[in-house]
Amino acid sequence: MQLTDRKAFIVFPVLILIGVLIAWAGGQGGATVLGMPVFAVAVGLIFLIQWLVFIPAYGFQTEKFFDLTGSLTYISVTTFALMLSTHVDSRAILLAALVIIWALRLGTFLFRRIQKAGKDDRFDALKPSFIRFLVVWTTQGLWVTLTAAAALVAITTTTRKALDLFALMGLLMWVCGFVIEVLADVQKSRFSANPDNKGKFIQTGLWSRSRHPNYFGEILLWVGVAVIAFPVLQGWQWVSLISPVFVTILLTRVSGVPLLEEKADKKWGGQADYETYKKSTPVLIPRL
Repeated sequence: MQLTDRKAFIVFPVLILIGVLIAWAGGQGGATVLGMPVFAVAVGLIFLIQWLVFIPAYGFQTEKFFDLTGSLTYISVTTFALMLSTHVDSRAILLAALVIIWALRLGTFLFRRIQKAGKDDRFDALKPSFIRFLVVWTTQGLWVTLTAAAALVAITTTTRKALDLFALMGLLMWVCGFVIEVLADVQKSRFSANPDNKGKFIQTGLWSRSRHPNYFGEILLWVGVAVIAFPVLQGWQWVSLISPVFVTILLTRVSGVPLLEEKADKKWGGQADYETYKKSTPVLIPRL
């Protein structure tokens, strides 16, 4: 769906409303600061950071710091939530560490990629419009909120439980997902950097087992985070379990797999080796 100025004026308040509802629900039963739930303040900070960086980004008509801002938001807000929470325990520290490690890795990877590419074509039609570009940055704020919701709620909740089987299972899932995502990104980067592979598609390594192994790893690690958070959620805080569901829907139905599959079909569709690869290789879950 093409985002017009008219649609952007409708989408913008909807994004804000969803953020407010998540902030209210996740803040129930959580630590407070100056009478306000720490989780709600964290959500407000997430959006504020996007809007502050949007100002110079729009002024200079650049998207180079978009992905980096998203990653730094995860790091700063997670640290903020951890510092202001009461009776911080090992579960909260573990969740904060996992989110920060993931954000550091992904942010560095995406920033290097756009520095090398010089630009991101997705923003060409959006940057000239104030409201459309603002919606893009606001959408990133909601992305951070929904993705990190389970971790942030578990960090800020007043319910504390010692590390248990859920923590162990979640950690194993996170480690597996993180390793798969990193390895897939490294393999594709090396493949693309090889001049002999110009105009070719990758079908080696993890990419011989799945057409999008990096997305599978991303989904798996956020499921792991939700599993770790699960034992300390209560009441309206259960809404935060939307985190892995949101990531899955986003990557498989919205901006991830569909866009890349369409792009690949236009580029290599009809080629015998590509058609064979599509038929024999799962879209997401790697075959053993």
